[in-house]
Amino acid sequence: MRDRYPGYDVLAKRDTASWNDKTRAVIDRRLAIEPDTHHFFDAAEWLTLRAVCARIVPQPADRARPVPLAAMIDAKLHGNQGDGYRHARLPPMDDAWRRGLAALDAEAMARHGIHFHALAPDHQDALLRAMHKGELKHDAWGDMPCDVFFKHRVLSDVVRAYYAHPSAWSEIGWGGPASPRGYVRMDFDRRDPWEAAEAKPGREHEAYQENLRVGR
Repeated sequence: MRDRYPGYDVLAKRDTASWNDKTRAVIDRRLAIEPDTHHFFDAAEWLTLRAVCARIVPQPADRARPVPLAAMIDAKLHGNQGDGYRHARLPPMDDAWRRGLAALDAEAMARHGIHFHALAPDHQDALLRAMHKGELKHDAWGDMPCDVFFKHRVLSDVVRAYYAHPSAWSEIGWGGPASPRGYVRMDFDRRDPWEAAEAKPGREHEAYQENLRVGR
């Protein structure tokens, strides 16, 4: 994957005018989430969740700070941090996740004789695509439609968790919450001096040098 914002690390803004104490505290809590820690899911659910997250948002193997997707979802559920709403055809978030992970694992056992987390990536992807299309029919789903679970829980929770983490912000050149400095140049293809510079073809070194200065 091409590095669109070479040299940029959003955490370089931590002690600058871009962020205030409240912003720093929120981000510090996210950074403190350990990738292998879980309190809500049991051991079997945890293995399935980690495998699902790895297929929905694959991350570079050499990333210095991988986004702890499964742990972030676990922390949200453990803290009973709901969305404030839910799809009418889904049970509450905690029940939906437990049922969905158990059903996905049951589908893997029925089709391949092994747990979902132990499947080859292409078989995992095939099951996830079938879930997306509403084609999974194991009794473990009960009255919860697999496609609704996929769209409104799996995709929503995994992608939201990913883009709530500073590693993803650095990847897309985002400066983080606009508090207190905010953003001024809001027009297309304009940026403030404290925002990351995108590397244009042939001008990667210029962007790299500019991004090293962004957090200063």
